[in-house]
Amino acid sequence: MQRQRPPSRAGGDMDRLQSALALYEEAMGYTYAAALRAAAAVGVADHLVDGPRTPAELAAATGTDADALRRVLRLLAVRDVVRESDGRFALTDKGAALRSDSPVPARAGILMFTDTMFWTMSHRVASALGPERPAFADIFGSSLDAYFDGDAEVEALYYEGMETVSAAEHLILARAGDFPATGTVADVGGGRGGFLLTVLREHPGLQGVLLDRAEVVARHRLDAPDVAGRWKVVEGDFLREVPHADVHVLKRILHNWGDEDSVRILTNCRRVMPAHGRVLVIDAVVPEGNDAHQSKEMDFMMLAARTGQERTAAELEPLFTAAGLRLDRVVGTSSVMSIAVGVPA
Repeated sequence: MQRQRPPSRAGGDMDRLQSALALYEEAMGYTYAAALRAAAAVGVADHLVDGPRTPAELAAATGTDADALRRVLRLLAVRDVVRESDGRFALTDKGAALRSDSPVPARAGILMFTDTMFWTMSHRVASALGPERPAFADIFGSSLDAYFDGDAEVEALYYEGMETVSAAEHLILARAGDFPATGTVADVGGGRGGFLLTVLREHPGLQGVLLDRAEVVARHRLDAPDVAGRWKVVEGDFLREVPHADVHVLKRILHNWGDEDSVRILTNCRRVMPAHGRVLVIDAVVPEGNDAHQSKEMDFMMLAARTGQERTAAELEPLFTAAGLRLDRVVGTSSVMSIAVGVPA
């Protein structure tokens, strides 16, 4: 009788080794973000406008070390930000958004997302997994407002970054939004009015109202000749009340707030909404399933920041219901943002 050999474990052991190696590669993913920040900080892209250049030429232009800069750019070439050929680097179509003269410059947004504040919060996200989530002040020793008050440069970077990130979405969302031909649209918590300005330009029959805190709307950007006479600014707090309008827009608002406050904001909109009115909640709605979607990275950042969350459509629906609204549909767009349309229940 022939003795049988036990099954070989070699294949299983190799699979486990490969799994570990793959996870190590994932764990090093932050190096790409760090390289992107470095390239943005020294303004490499502006020196590639006229064509490919050597690391030495770029180093002389940016005041950096040629070999160190080459190694940073070599990593970025893996992600198609630049392209290396014959010892020279050139911008790709993707990397062109790093240029300061880009129609939608990405530099400020990149510097914001990779700022020490976000890096620190993300590094400490394990502490947010417990039953009691530490607040921003537990990590930085002050509230977010006080943190900004103590560093005007960081505050300016944050708001400039948020504006540039939002600016890349404005036209897409203004065209995809469920806006009527005529009537009034209120941009609730609309900052300096960049999105409202785009909506008014895309929909010439609409009037607009910009609502935000006094210190924010004081710096609004609605003074454009092509929308003159079609807008007004209202100082206020959307947690208390919002202006009457046919359409209320909540762009990147609800994701900053917990469920209770989100219902309060939606209820304030419902209270002043006509029977034909609607509210457009514009957020990174998280799709169901395991497919990659930037909303999931954004939700992680919200978790790290200890406030708010990105929600699925199923998580949004009860908030609408509690506010006397019905979630009519969710409109996807070519950006990470979706438009959840609420109508009176």
